[in-house]
Amino acid sequence: MLPLPADIFTEPEDVSPDGLANLGPLRRLAGTWQASKGIDINPKAEGPERRTFIEHIRMEPIDPQANGPQLFYGLRYHIHINTPEEDITFHDQVGYWLWEPATGLILQTLAIPRGQVLLASGKARPDDTKISVTAKRGDTAYGICSTDFLEQAFRTDSYRCEITFNDDGSWSYLIQTALFVRGAPFDHHDSNTLQLVAPPKLNPLAVIVNDRAKEAS
Repeated sequence: MLPLPADIFTEPEDVSPDGLANLGPLRRLAGTWQASKGIDINPKAEGPERRTFIEHIRMEPIDPQANGPQLFYGLRYHIHINTPEEDITFHDQVGYWLWEPATGLILQTLAIPRGQVLLASGKARPDDTKISVTAKRGDTAYGICSTDFLEQAFRTDSYRCEITFNDDGSWSYLIQTALFVRGAPFDHHDSNTLQLVAPPKLNPLAVIVNDRAKEAS
């Protein structure tokens, strides 16, 4: 983090409207992705369960976002997962991936409809082929918040997401979540490799700017 400036209110003026062009290492996540051979290891009463899952992810650029002088470019994402055995949703997740060019800060926000949210952080350079973000329970900056039930029954102590950008244009992830279940630690992890099925759209502001440029020409 850069030192806190004296002026925390004034937003930057020279901001590119093109979100897609300013995503740094996140640029390779933009678009719609699919995979059918994800692996999930999760806790069950009988012991760890291994499931294969089908995953669909949509990541679309958003307009630049400012916290006073702090400037982010980012992607809004939706993850939907089911299994070959069932049509019912196995996992649903929404959030944002954010990039701060001035510092190399990467953020991932995560929300799932079982009463849990988190904010994870990491650092990267624009051309990195691997990125990672982490969050810890109890951290007031980059932490994890859960319902009373999850805190007592399936407590989440830490989260780590590692992404590798592959030479063929696909990307792979490994998510490791340290749980505390029935008085014992449990290593819950997911992994997958996703292929692009549709390119990303421009963010709304970039569309407006492009349309105005066409009208003026």
